[in-house]
Amino acid sequence: MTDERHAAEFGPRPSMLSTEEQSLLRQGGRGLLLALYTAMRSLKLYPVVNATVQKSLDDLQASALHLLEAEEELEIRLAGDFIFVNETRLRLELDNYASFSQILSMLRTFEIGRMRVHPGVERREWQVFLSLLLNLSERDEEHLFDELCNRLAKAEVGSLELELMPDSFDVADPEEARAVAKRTYAQGVAVTKDVVNSVRLGRAANLKRVKRAVQAVVDQVLNNESSLLGLSTIRNYDEYTFTHSVNVCIFAVALGKKLGFSKLQLYDLGLTALLHDIGKARVPHDVLNKTTGLTEEEWHHMQAHPWLGALTLFSPRRYEETPYRSILVAYEHHLKVDLTGYPRTIRPREMGLFSRLVAVADGFDAATTRRSYQTVPIQPDQVLKEMWGNPRRGYDTTLVKALINLLGIYPVGTCVILDSYEVAIITGANPDTELQSRPKIRVCIDPDGAVIPPPGTPIDLAETGPGGSYLRSIVKVTNPDRYGLTVGDYFV
Repeated sequence: MTDERHAAEFGPRPSMLSTEEQSLLRQGGRGLLLALYTAMRSLKLYPVVNATVQKSLDDLQASALHLLEAEEELEIRLAGDFIFVNETRLRLELDNYASFSQILSMLRTFEIGRMRVHPGVERREWQVFLSLLLNLSERDEEHLFDELCNRLAKAEVGSLELELMPDSFDVADPEEARAVAKRTYAQGVAVTKDVVNSVRLGRAANLKRVKRAVQAVVDQVLNNESSLLGLSTIRNYDEYTFTHSVNVCIFAVALGKKLGFSKLQLYDLGLTALLHDIGKARVPHDVLNKTTGLTEEEWHHMQAHPWLGALTLFSPRRYEETPYRSILVAYEHHLKVDLTGYPRTIRPREMGLFSRLVAVADGFDAATTRRSYQTVPIQPDQVLKEMWGNPRRGYDTTLVKALINLLGIYPVGTCVILDSYEVAIITGANPDTELQSRPKIRVCIDPDGAVIPPPGTPIDLAETGPGGSYLRSIVKVTNPDRYGLTVGDYFV
């Protein structure tokens, strides 16, 4: 991020702190956030007069005053999946994971990008602020920031100043960008697992968590698309049901972005994509995980998952929360454009745009993933050729073409051999559609056959030498298993 843009969004950059000062600030910042989490949790569990609540508020006030004495000013800022205290990033570790995650989630719910704590802050103000967060967060509304600020003003809370989260943020450090993408992906998998398990147990899923996970995916695709697309190559065989839904969400949102969808449309599309296979939660485990061909009865069970998904999302206790499009996509994503898929249709109809988009994303990820009955995945370039050239697959060819333009003729995660005798992994398409055969890569094996540890050596195949000829070119696609390469390692 440039200094000018940083100043416009977050204020001027502070002077550089010594290592000792950063360490003290990091320690004090962790203590403050832990006290904030403890007070919020106590207020949620007990009435305000309870001794536990009173002590937690005392501890929070003491932590804030301690930092204010040392720093003179105090600012808590959210940037992606990171929390900064006075521009010092707090590290996410096992012992603070639960508290930091809860605070991140609450800040995102209210779209709070930054909170300044002014000298003279009172204990009463913390109590009012946290009580409002807990009470307002129970509402299923999209924009709570203004309501929170209005309530704080009426309660005369002037020492806690809030600023709205900016529309986007840039992460200049590649390592930091990958960390943000990895956490976004992991959050999506965790939320999907929770939804599926809730349906299996007959409980209502937490749709607010799902929406927040989708918003994180959309924000990440808009800001750092290649990092998240790369993570779609991390396909856990044992958790296919969950990772597949997240991958389909990523591909669908990236495809929607390519087609010019607005941010709100991308949120809707991402939600439908993440929930498209929810009906599989009601298909027997032994059918889902069977390694041999399905019997006719088992196939009927599998073919039932689209309408089971629609019924699950349409059930009375979820109906008012679930957008209509999600119900429709859950039902239609296996129909095929000529309606020869399943469920069988009774009267003529046309698949909705979201359903056709999700079908393309679903088909690509499913074919390129190792599953219980598909132990050898098909190479991504071959999958795109089949989706484009075989009308029996039933995909919208216009959307398949858009997917090819998005991923390139060598999709992210493809393993290739170069004319330099190196082996590489495709990490991103060339933005110039005239140079689709020259994507961005990471070299994994050097010309002598030595493995280069992840994340490999980044190379742009469009790079030319002094004479104008390309320095490297792709000779052919190969299977990464032949070289002992795990594709996902080069994206995390």
